[in-house]
Amino acid sequence: MNSITGTTRLTALLGSPVSHSISPLMHNEAFRILGLDYVYLCFDVNEDRLDAAVYGLKQCGIRGFNLTMPCKNRMVKLADRLSPAAGLIGAVNTVVVDDGIMTGHNTDGVGFMRAVRETGFSCSGASIVILGAGGAASAIAVQAALDGAGCIRVFLRSSGRFTQRMSGLAERISRETSCTCTVHDLADQAFLRQAINESTLLINATPVGMAPDTEDSLITDTSLFRPGLFVADIIYNPRETRLLREAAAAGCTVMNGMNMLLYQGAEAFRLWTGHDMPVDEIRAKYFL
Repeated sequence: MNSITGTTRLTALLGSPVSHSISPLMHNEAFRILGLDYVYLCFDVNEDRLDAAVYGLKQCGIRGFNLTMPCKNRMVKLADRLSPAAGLIGAVNTVVVDDGIMTGHNTDGVGFMRAVRETGFSCSGASIVILGAGGAASAIAVQAALDGAGCIRVFLRSSGRFTQRMSGLAERISRETSCTCTVHDLADQAFLRQAINESTLLINATPVGMAPDTEDSLITDTSLFRPGLFVADIIYNPRETRLLREAAAAGCTVMNGMNMLLYQGAEAFRLWTGHDMPVDEIRAKYFL
């Protein structure tokens, strides 16, 4: 167990609910392994109380903090500065505090793309299909574009609450990066087939298929899968969703959301401490 001293630096998670989070386990274990005088705590804070909580923690000298729902979008207005990714996405999941200046980052996309690169996949010039339009889909789309993707097609339910926001994000990505990003209706199965046929990476960035509804999948026509297509699912419970199971059976390379979860935390850890998280040890203890 980490010892708390008079010089221990505080990091934290803000959001609601937070009691289920694995973040305190992974960060505190990483601090222990590296001998860093830090501690990571969770604070159950909803959006209405976020301003007061951030002000108080900043006055107390917090080094940095993570944000989860429902606080990611509100933090954009509270941060003094934003990273390029956080500015494009319009959501912050990591804050670094330097001399009272709060810089907002979004490490979700960084974590996902690191996990993808470790499989040997190159994003440079790639055509990508993303299913979903929430915070994770936005973060992945932005980071993929920043990493050199050539074309991103986002499919969502046209009646969904994120449609307008994702359409605006796609326009900004196309305008501010070298990537062309467009938004399409998931109900257009003919164009979805064409888009997947023209792509090398298919990403489920929705909760469809998550426990307890593990037999759900947005791709019900398994003929869309083929060898050479990389299929990723940000879900990590279960470790193998129906989407991944059927894609693997068709010869696709597949990846679940475990390494994305690990690596987005590792990026926050690096931003706060200047040290690389010992990811192999953390993976072995909490992710296998």
